[in-house]
Amino acid sequence: MNRRDFLHVGSIGAITLPWLLQHESHAAQKYYATREGVAKGVIHVYLPGGMAAQESWDPKPYAPLEYRGPFGAINTNVPGLQFSENMKHMAKIADKVTVIRGMTHGEAAHERGTHNMFTGHRPSPAIQYPSFGAVVSHELGGQKNLPPYVAIPQVPNEYAGTGYLSSSHSAFSVGSNPESGSFKVRDLALPGDIDENRFSNRRSVLETVDRQFMLAERSDALGAMSKFYTDAYAMISSPQARSAFDLGKESDSMKDRYGRGAAGQRMLLARRLIEAGTRLVTLTFGGWDMHQNIENGFRSQGVELDKALASLITDLDERGLLDSTLVMVSSEFGRTPKINNTAGRDHWPRVFSTLLAGGGIKRGYVHGSSDSFSTQVEEDPTSPADFASTVYNQLGITSDKELMAPGDRPMEIVDGGRVIDTILEKKA
Repeated sequence: MNRRDFLHVGSIGAITLPWLLQHESHAAQKYYATREGVAKGVIHVYLPGGMAAQESWDPKPYAPLEYRGPFGAINTNVPGLQFSENMKHMAKIADKVTVIRGMTHGEAAHERGTHNMFTGHRPSPAIQYPSFGAVVSHELGGQKNLPPYVAIPQVPNEYAGTGYLSSSHSAFSVGSNPESGSFKVRDLALPGDIDENRFSNRRSVLETVDRQFMLAERSDALGAMSKFYTDAYAMISSPQARSAFDLGKESDSMKDRYGRGAAGQRMLLARRLIEAGTRLVTLTFGGWDMHQNIENGFRSQGVELDKALASLITDLDERGLLDSTLVMVSSEFGRTPKINNTAGRDHWPRVFSTLLAGGGIKRGYVHGSSDSFSTQVEEDPTSPADFASTVYNQLGITSDKELMAPGDRPMEIVDGGRVIDTILEKKA
């Protein structure tokens, strides 16, 4: 209808803002993923700064000391596979994961590398691409009154946003650190002076205000605002949704198992959210830009990451959730083959490692390899587009599907990526 018809119909009360947004939402559902994904949820563990593969998933025990670095290698429970000695807990569950040792791209700057690993695209001055979480929110939607995309403790960077998609697909940030003694999810509980009856009355007031805006023009900001209000009311009014964010419901022994630090408590909260029905949780831990003294950096952060990540994967497996939950561990790039003169490693995007577990990914497998000095990929290079396409594939999302960018411009979710079939479990 044209603007005059719209105003006329609105004036007789036939169209309200909630009605419009509701029907807009229903219309969008036909574009949701139509095939069932193996993975129902994703936990994205992001290690900002550029984690060194030599000190984690791809040690070089036979290289000269200046390349090998300060740590030795240990055997895992997969014959022939070694991890750095920093990863002693992960070494015991290597039979549950796939390590991709041939990740590669050409971006040595933090911002550009981060963009690659959160979107599957090279940065462009012409368009902002959506992150994993925003695409998953757009394609799969939410369930059980929980936000489809959650960030712990907050949105980690500007490339973890919605890009050209509606801002209604933004991440819900928990707003504070789960490892703190005073952890409380921002805006989730009712204010102290608001009881349930008053809360319901205020919701009625909002619906009345919505009706008064029936003459307003539709816009992304207005639609997103209404969606956020609706989602917020649903979460606050749902005991099950509120409970998903409540770490107090976990036993002390479980908290100790994951570790009481940032890595452990963030991963424990991520497990609770995925178990309750959140589609994708992004969490960050540490700072891995170790230009100086990489030994001390890994002795502190590596130990904490190792314990928490092994506990997360094992816990998911014990609960019967690992097969339906994809755990991905990534960083923006790797580190230089040779230790520098300040006992650290510098930026190196030519070859680095990522890790996947669960969600239909092979167990106890290594894809690709670096050369003997971690200089470049020796076998089976994997691009960020390939990595992203594989993650989307496991969720039932076709990565070359076209979404609409501003100006009615069709954009593929991932441009040119391929699904890495060799790392997928074969169906019986």
